[in-house]
Amino acid sequence: MNTSNRTLYIALIASGFLFFQCGKTTEPEVQREETASTFVANPQVVAEKPIAKLNLGDQAPPFNLPDVDGKFHTLEDFADKDVLVVNFTCNHCPTAQAYEDRYIGLVHEYEGKSVAFVAISPNSPIAVLPEELGYTDLGDFHEEMKIRAEAKGYNFPYLYDGDTHEFSTAYGPTATPHVFVFDKSRKLTYSGRIDAKEKPGTGNSEDLRAAIEATLKGEPLPAESAQTPAFGCSIKWAWKNEYTIKTNEEWKKREVTLEKLSPTGLADLLKNDSDKLLLVNFWATWCGPCIIEYPEFVTMQRMYGARDFQFVSVSMDAPDQQEKALKFLKSKASALPNYLMDTEDKYEVIKVVGSDWDGSLPITLLIEPGGKVAYRVPGTIDALELKRAIVDHPMIGRYY
Repeated sequence: MNTSNRTLYIALIASGFLFFQCGKTTEPEVQREETASTFVANPQVVAEKPIAKLNLGDQAPPFNLPDVDGKFHTLEDFADKDVLVVNFTCNHCPTAQAYEDRYIGLVHEYEGKSVAFVAISPNSPIAVLPEELGYTDLGDFHEEMKIRAEAKGYNFPYLYDGDTHEFSTAYGPTATPHVFVFDKSRKLTYSGRIDAKEKPGTGNSEDLRAAIEATLKGEPLPAESAQTPAFGCSIKWAWKNEYTIKTNEEWKKREVTLEKLSPTGLADLLKNDSDKLLLVNFWATWCGPCIIEYPEFVTMQRMYGARDFQFVSVSMDAPDQQEKALKFLKSKASALPNYLMDTEDKYEVIKVVGSDWDGSLPITLLIEPGGKVAYRVPGTIDALELKRAIVDHPMIGRYY
């Protein structure tokens, strides 16, 4: 099942509407049966809490947290293992993503040995701005954690503590990722980084592996190696969302304009003489799927706009419908380049875009500098797939 637009997804499931293109209708995909879960995420603003700092020899704080399927896991669930590794990580952080495969590989390496691995996302998803998602296709909502876990084949429980940070504050992670290693009696033997090389392929979990090996042997690590800094993205505590609220409000107040564009101007636009990836969406106010999915494009501009990326909207409304189109764009805070085709001849526009377009709306093009179309979506987008096409393009990327 498509996992694109959280709002669109929920609305479609609730209403039972068909997905449709203007001029076309298609049956919606059948929802895959899932194991029922009693857990429903409820991220919320909470009062500031004290954040602990675990010292060597401190006891592992208890936890009782849901995994991506809603199954709860506790500290006691791992009591049969001599070593427990707790990794505080998340979906969106480029550093966390850079270490992802190494952590998965380390879990494979210790299969059959008395070592348990778990990961916890401590972040409040409501404290994360779109502007902080420039290196990812996913935020830190619970359902997005499931998408990431399945996509990467996580071989460890991935737990969610984003509602109220009930347990993460007792561990006191300073960044994502931040790992903690505990011995059989669940006393802390190591805290800090996985290794000292962020870029994939340059490190091999040396610090974490050394900590696991020493702990299995019951040997202490050298003092200078037992606690290291954890480099990465700051933890998104729910009480630190004032800046998130302020930034969202400021975006809504930005000026929204709509400029008329000739077919010749469109041809120049599609040549993409810039040094950025250009995302172009053709839409109209009379096209139902267009107006439903449009907010996703604004979000993508906010996500990737600080990088080599630019979103442009092109309205196919009639030239005399400029006020109507502009009113819609303002309602969606579309503070980005917006154009209205300045011609009544729709076939002239189709000719400029190319024979691959059958004329139905919407249509979306991801264009490289020089005009090569890297990704084309005729009809309704799968926002997740489009975000992946953007972030996994060589011009963008998931890492620094």
